[in-house]
Amino acid sequence: MGVPIRRAGAGDRDTAVELLHRAFASDAVSRWVFPDPDQLERDHGTLMGAFFDMAIAEGGYVDLAEDGSAVAVWQSVPAGEHGDDDDPAGFRASIDPDNERIEQIARLTGEAHPKDRAHEYLVVIGVDPDLHGKGLGTELIAGVLARCDRDGLHAYLEASSLRSRALYERLGFVFLGRTVDLPDGPHMWPMWREPRS
Repeated sequence: MGVPIRRAGAGDRDTAVELLHRAFASDAVSRWVFPDPDQLERDHGTLMGAFFDMAIAEGGYVDLAEDGSAVAVWQSVPAGEHGDDDDPAGFRASIDPDNERIEQIARLTGEAHPKDRAHEYLVVIGVDPDLHGKGLGTELIAGVLARCDRDGLHAYLEASSLRSRALYERLGFVFLGRTVDLPDGPHMWPMWREPRS
């Protein structure tokens, strides 16, 4: 599609968070974290904002399509570290202290997250729901994956649906073999990408 992509700054927070909220409002994982529709509408944006804020504060970055149609939140993770699961209780407290599912998902994804090699972690990527299937997600992350290939960096993510898993497989990600199983909820697929020469 050729949509220009730029690095987002703090001034883009509202645009990015609103887009992520819309992109994931019907996602099975988001609906598991916030099972009540009113709670989803009230608190889901706070979770998306926490991902944005963490990336900006902790040396990560957010890539945004210039027209606001897609956004990707990344963290550069050194070997031995893995981000938001370091303090699942604190993560929960910062978003919704009464929602134990926020702590559960942070803990479970943290346990699955590889720690032995430095990598670029795709925390979350969202595309305007009206524009799904047009290649925006692929275009948005292609630049980061090209840099990973050039610099010999690995990449990691958790796919939240079979549809997204298939997309990531086309981009060179491989399922690590064990799903993250949310209690009485959906599965997530931890996926790893080796740099291509």
